[in-house]
Amino acid sequence: MQGSPQGRFSRFVRRNSEQGKLVVQPRMGFADTATMRSGLEAVKAARGATIGTVTVDSYTRVNDHDAARRALRDGDDLNGFPVVAHGRDTTRALLDGVAGEDFPVQFRHGSALPQELFRALVESGADATEGGPVSYCLPYSRVPLPEATAAWAECCRILADQPEPVHLETFGGCMLGQLCPPSLLVALSVLEAMFFRQHGVRSISVSYAQQTHPDQDLEALAALRRLAGEWLGPVDWHVVLYTYMGVFPRTVIGAFRMLEDSARLAVSSGTERLIVKTAVEAHRIPTIAENVDALEFAAAVAEDEARNPRPVAAVARTGVYEEARMLIASTLQFGDDVGAALVNAFARGHLDVPYCLHRDNANRSRAGIEPGGDLRWSNPGSMPVADTGGDRRPVSARGLIDMLGYNERRFDREQLVGPTVRSLL
Repeated sequence: MQGSPQGRFSRFVRRNSEQGKLVVQPRMGFADTATMRSGLEAVKAARGATIGTVTVDSYTRVNDHDAARRALRDGDDLNGFPVVAHGRDTTRALLDGVAGEDFPVQFRHGSALPQELFRALVESGADATEGGPVSYCLPYSRVPLPEATAAWAECCRILADQPEPVHLETFGGCMLGQLCPPSLLVALSVLEAMFFRQHGVRSISVSYAQQTHPDQDLEALAALRRLAGEWLGPVDWHVVLYTYMGVFPRTVIGAFRMLEDSARLAVSSGTERLIVKTAVEAHRIPTIAENVDALEFAAAVAEDEARNPRPVAAVARTGVYEEARMLIASTLQFGDDVGAALVNAFARGHLDVPYCLHRDNANRSRAGIEPGGDLRWSNPGSMPVADTGGDRRPVSARGLIDMLGYNERRFDREQLVGPTVRSLL
């Protein structure tokens, strides 16, 4: 972490980091206030250093607030908490007596044009939110990237104008959740954080999603921390890791093994915060109890790793830092500010997310998983990254599905667990 902590979200993360505790957080959202509050209370009472999450619904993400209001009125199912439809007073009541210095709450959304949502969040006293001009545009929407970038500049100013800083987490390190090589994830995370800083946000977290090889992930997290220190300047920031966001193991043991690996990776890399997934991710939306089980398991594993660290070789040097730094520095040459540079870099294919079908993404780059599990470029397109000289033949549908299921097969196949983990299950 760098800079003095601003806002209670960052103060909470800093305080626990200084005490050697990993902060753990679910991805949980319910439409009705009573259930959502029960979820927050259960997370707050869980063993470990926990942060609350309110995930908003799909209607709110696309600004169809009338549809969200009708759903609330008619008792229809929603897949999250419709902040704008509920309104300021209801959301304030949700947080009252639960959120505080000892339990900050983050609102997670997925919207490319979230101005109305951000206004509702600051009126409701939210501690934090997340997203970004690229990371919540290209994978999730049909909104043109220039429009999303302008909207996110306005959103940053909304947060920056508040007397108590609202924390903003970039989702740039999680593009598509999988099959995006670490150098691009790291570069996009830092670039979005620079965009936030440029527009006045002073409390930031940079993200990275667990991929397919633990040594490569450790190298990527080290590169992310180093580059954030070099490019973000005197602002408050920390690192957040996501448990793998792709196809999840179908067995309970496989799922817990994946969560265990992400918790140990977070501790060994010095990461301050971990977004967890549950053992039922491959099958259905988890209950409150299942979210709490995942949080407590991750916290227990993190404590075990801190007490009894696994032998870790020196961080690998495969060029993640150098490649990400090149992408950042060269992208900034495409505009007078970070937003313009991002838009122009994507327009030229200088930044190019593999397998992303958004019209403002060139979609010429390709990546593949090597036999040992490393995620590498097989065709960088027009990006200034190393050409591995790998197989440039088009990826077949079967080949893509096979790569998408790599971690599912790996963790479901490796069923044996050690005594420490068995005791935690």
